[in-house]
Amino acid sequence: MDRIYATCVEIDGTGVLLCGPSGRGKSDLALRLIDGGARLVADDYTELEVRGGKLLAYAPSAIAGLLEVRGLGVLRMDRCPDVGLGLAIELVRETEMERLPEPETYHCLGVSLPLFKLNPFEVSAVPKVRLALQIAKGTIMRVP
Repeated sequence: MDRIYATCVEIDGTGVLLCGPSGRGKSDLALRLIDGGARLVADDYTELEVRGGKLLAYAPSAIAGLLEVRGLGVLRMDRCPDVGLGLAIELVRETEMERLPEPETYHCLGVSLPLFKLNPFEVSAVPKVRLALQIAKGTIMRVP
């Protein structure tokens, strides 16, 4: 088991890990994804473990179902108790984003996931997360 500084949401049965330092927009992006039908798994800290060769994410019990929303406080949300991860998103500043990035990989506990770098505050951040998930699942292909 590993506890990491990340937020996790479930989209259509697949876990999406939102990684980045404090203040980078993890909770804000999670809120916008939740508003579009995703479910909260964990906010701020996510526990990971490998089960059956798959990386599983869940919230530490002390913060399960809680989401910090700046300006409103800590709110209790409907949640997904755990989810198999299929994608990692590293939240970066606009200046750190590449226009045409090479494929990257997130490694944890011996399991690898597709990794994309996105600016969480772009207007297009939510659809980009959904497109990245489709790329990770192989339902949309990147053109080399």
